[in-house]
Amino acid sequence: MKYRPARLATVALAATLALSAAGCSLEQQSGSNGDTVKVVIGYQSKTINTVTAGTLLKAKGFLETRLNKLTDGGGAKYQVEWQDYDTGAPITAQMVAEKIDIGSMGDYPLLINGSRTQANERAKTEFVSVTGYNPKGALNMVVVSPDSKAQTLNDLSGQKVSASVGSAGHGTLVQALTRAGLDPKTGVEVLNQQPQIGASALESGQVAALSQFVAWPGLLVFQNKAKLLYDGAELNVPTFHGVVTRRDYAKQHPEVLNAFLQAQLDATDFIHQQPLEAARVVAENAGLAQEVVYLYNGPGGTSFDTTLKPKLIDAFKADVAYLKSIGDFADLDIDKFVDSTALQAAFKERGANYDAELAVNANPAPVKGTDPVSGKAADNPALAGEIWFTGADKTQPASDPTSLLRAVKAARAQGKSIRAAYVPDAELGTRWFADKALWVRDGDTYLPFTTAAAQQRYLGAHPSGVAVNYEQAVNEVRQ
Repeated sequence: MKYRPARLATVALAATLALSAAGCSLEQQSGSNGDTVKVVIGYQSKTINTVTAGTLLKAKGFLETRLNKLTDGGGAKYQVEWQDYDTGAPITAQMVAEKIDIGSMGDYPLLINGSRTQANERAKTEFVSVTGYNPKGALNMVVVSPDSKAQTLNDLSGQKVSASVGSAGHGTLVQALTRAGLDPKTGVEVLNQQPQIGASALESGQVAALSQFVAWPGLLVFQNKAKLLYDGAELNVPTFHGVVTRRDYAKQHPEVLNAFLQAQLDATDFIHQQPLEAARVVAENAGLAQEVVYLYNGPGGTSFDTTLKPKLIDAFKADVAYLKSIGDFADLDIDKFVDSTALQAAFKERGANYDAELAVNANPAPVKGTDPVSGKAADNPALAGEIWFTGADKTQPASDPTSLLRAVKAARAQGKSIRAAYVPDAELGTRWFADKALWVRDGDTYLPFTTAAAQQRYLGAHPSGVAVNYEQAVNEVRQ
């Protein structure tokens, strides 16, 4: 997939013609005469790392509430139009055509967005906030079919891998293959497919693996349609999703951008304060299983933090080389593309300290509480997990994976049904389904791993360890 200057010029010309025909999203009119200011928002309902700027934000009506307050205060009337897409690429195309004003997408698509839009001042975008991030890169993963013999990425050599070229999942695949010693262009055959098409291709055996962003890996594993081959956290490079806006629109309607960022902060507060309810809302509106949404959106999962942290921007700069690997893209000056001015103003308006939050690197929503089995506080992010009992309106914390297994064993003895249980990978810290993890018994301690490679790394360094499956671990654990 290449985006050449000639193609970009054609898109820009088409956008100009659309503008002359009054087809653009911007309607610069006053609310005093009954006219309306329109804002078009591009989002990805199934990319649940963007829910605070998309699915959850839309479902809760936080933006509309903020804009209505402006209208009630004597301002213009506002019309919000939401456009749902599977990946960031079509959002960028619409922003190039000046038909989307605010959009959210992953880090690699953000690079493409900044590069493609900068040639046209009316389309030019700026990166204004983060929706959520993972400090190690666990938001992108590679999965294979449940019966696949592959144990590492090297086992995919010469085979077909499905990915959405230009997406965060593809960016991770390129980095991971390179580190594994495989040429991303010749080591495997990458099929450029939308996530749902790739999922079908994996299920039917047309591809050997699927590399995608949240929530696709977790969804397919949860549905028993795949198993995890590669955890993006092995790269130990931050991955994130964020919000971009057209500078021209923001300049003409700064109050709309402010309202959007305030609404995003409202949604971020909501997901921190009511994680299970937020997961329910997102699941219903995205058509996903609530257990899968909670895997990522729940405590200990994605860090939902809007600030533009230096470590994220540094990783972003390092990813610029990716643009050149997939096509002819204009150079992008990250320092000019990133602008926290509007977000800082939004923080100040609500009496919050932007710099203080910017300096915090810990997950703002960790698992917490007292484990009723061990009697210990579930306060270590590297160990703490959760059990979600069927019919319960809250989860039960577990101080460590071994205690979680004990809780599961006791619950089964009492006839209780478990909807889902979550544990952090013992090596990388990635939050994962306990029953999908690969376990090791080392003495009386049980350790979960997301991948076979991680499990083998531990066993290679600890001869006392023994590989066990989830059911064995639950049955064997001592109460």
